[in-house]
Amino acid sequence: MRIPDETRDQLAMKLAVLLPHLDERQRRLLMAAEARALGHGGVRAVARAAAVSETTVRKGVFELEAGEGPLGRVRRPGGGRKRVTDLDPGLRPALLALVEPDVRGDPMSPLRWTVKSTRTLALALTRAGHRVSADTVAGLLREEGFSLQANSKTIEGGQHPDRDAQFRYLNEQAREHRDTGQPVISVDTKKKELVGAFKNGGRQWRPAADPVRVNVHEFADPQLGKAVPYGIYDLAADTGWVNVGTDHDTAAFAVESIRRWWHDQGRSTYPGSTRLLITADAGGSNGYRTRAWKLELAQLAGETGLTITVCHLPPGTSKWNKIEHRLFSHITMNWRGRPLTSHEVIVQSIAATTTRTGLRVRAELDTNTYPTGIHIGDADMAALTLTRHVFHGDWNYALHPQPCPAIPAAGAPQTSAPEWDKDLLSDPTLTGMSRQQLADFTKTLSPNGDTQRGRPPRLAFPDQVLASVLHLRVALAAEPLAVLFDSSRTAMHRTLLKIRRLLTAHDIIIAPAATPPAALTALQARVRSQSDNSYSKIKTTC
Repeated sequence: MRIPDETRDQLAMKLAVLLPHLDERQRRLLMAAEARALGHGGVRAVARAAAVSETTVRKGVFELEAGEGPLGRVRRPGGGRKRVTDLDPGLRPALLALVEPDVRGDPMSPLRWTVKSTRTLALALTRAGHRVSADTVAGLLREEGFSLQANSKTIEGGQHPDRDAQFRYLNEQAREHRDTGQPVISVDTKKKELVGAFKNGGRQWRPAADPVRVNVHEFADPQLGKAVPYGIYDLAADTGWVNVGTDHDTAAFAVESIRRWWHDQGRSTYPGSTRLLITADAGGSNGYRTRAWKLELAQLAGETGLTITVCHLPPGTSKWNKIEHRLFSHITMNWRGRPLTSHEVIVQSIAATTTRTGLRVRAELDTNTYPTGIHIGDADMAALTLTRHVFHGDWNYALHPQPCPAIPAAGAPQTSAPEWDKDLLSDPTLTGMSRQQLADFTKTLSPNGDTQRGRPPRLAFPDQVLASVLHLRVALAAEPLAVLFDSSRTAMHRTLLKIRRLLTAHDIIIAPAATPPAALTALQARVRSQSDNSYSKIKTTC
């Protein structure tokens, strides 16, 4: 049988590619299989195509017909090149000593402060007498379970013991507002951005070898400054609103951003709402200790007629805020790799942010000035239309839509105070109980609390109880209480702590007032009239 020339050429090409990669027995078996496939004349044709003798091909045919099993290995046991770890048993321990965590390694090691790449490790091992390549080091590290790792942001700092309970409480508040058709928003300030030709993280598609040229150094442009994006994320509507400021990130700026969101979106989205829930971080311009934040929100409540409830995330958990991964992360992805050359570019990039789940974002430029260093006095805090929740009243509180004091301007004259009557402190609208009930309540606590230890107290025990009731019921802080009871801040803080321990021991709970009593106005006037005293100096936090 004559084998066509085209078949012989194809066979020669196949064998030329495969045979160099096979051992002797595998070559014979492959050639034998090809010869049997060609039929009569196949042995000669394969021998010529592979440039071997016909005897070699026939030997392979005999091996195929004999049905012998695979040999399992070509070399004898122990044959071939030895592994570097077999030739150098000390290599692996030396490598592990270099890549152990710093706290467990040699503090004098030259690699302690060096990036431990495989090339650096190979060089250090070679200097120590272990000749090895970077590729071998990489293989050994993989065998030991190592891999390239980046830093992981998981350490949140000291956890507050009520952290989980606060999250559950916040979720309950959000669910209750949402189920009754009331708006729930998450607020925060995004990272401040330099405006100008500055490098922005990330990459975008461009013609090859044509990156956008930006400044080498990142110093703020004195003309353009920085952009301060303050975001409001509506949890139910899945919409975002970002107020891009050009001045300082203050409490006034934060509340102005919420005000703009309400007039632009919130009022039309929730036409019949009477309440608003704000979830915010524990610090920053909207922190729970910031006095201006509470006073500005009280003004917003008076303007809008909304009861504004604020629930703060526990300290150290800001990354759990909904706005971080529902809005800010998508804005960052949308403008990645693009220099933020102007405020218009920032506003338009934010407004163009969308997601496949339907997120819509609106942005607006805010060129107003927001000065820092605004002082909020004790009198203004005492008269706030604020009620604290029973659970963690420092983190959870409500501001009611009643007229509230304006933020005082620097150097503004103080108004004259009306005549003061100290009996007003025990007014039933403030304490939530009649004067006789208050006396009986004091008598209940006196056996355990009206005892003198050490120096005499600055307040009589009935005044201590009354101050604590006002603190718990109408959210009067220690500073204005010290003014009203002619005491000091230190003594008042000590008094409040003492009475709260007594209440806990007797399982007594003083519930906050549903709405701030009107009598707080007289207390405000009293504190303002005494604001020149040394113990009522103005503070910026509460």
